[in-house]
Amino acid sequence: MATFEEQTACVVEALFSDLLGEEECDCRSLEMDSAEPAPPAAELPAGFDPAVIASRLRQMGDQCNLDFERACPEALAEVLKGKMERFGAAVDSLSRSWRDQNPELVYEAAFLCVSVKLIMYLAKKAPAMVHPNLLIRAINGNSQENLHH
Repeated sequence: MATFEEQTACVVEALFSDLLGEEECDCRSLEMDSAEPAPPAAELPAGFDPAVIASRLRQMGDQCNLDFERACPEALAEVLKGKMERFGAAVDSLSRSWRDQNPELVYEAAFLCVSVKLIMYLAKKAPAMVHPNLLIRAINGNSQENLHH
């Protein structure tokens, strides 16, 4: 059975494929970038369709109407300058800001909406800096943090 992290990687690959207009997602291993073929991924659960989940995430991102430049100018400016390690902090700050405006949202939903919307925003502003690992690390890191709270 595929781990949460492996499933996240497949979903994010499908999302990027959709956002960038690629024809298909191969759910390749993002950790390995060599000429050797990746070992077979763990079996995905029955009914798990990364493309369907990616489509839903994109819809969630489309719901986010937050003005990133006003809500979190410092962290966003750092990310746009190439400090991609600040992506997670920017998403967290923006998620809390958007949740303050929409108290009916649980943090996790706000986090996913903002993460996807910020990736879409960055893909337009600085496409060379956007990579699936950015979103994968943010989602997987957030899930680990929430397990400890």
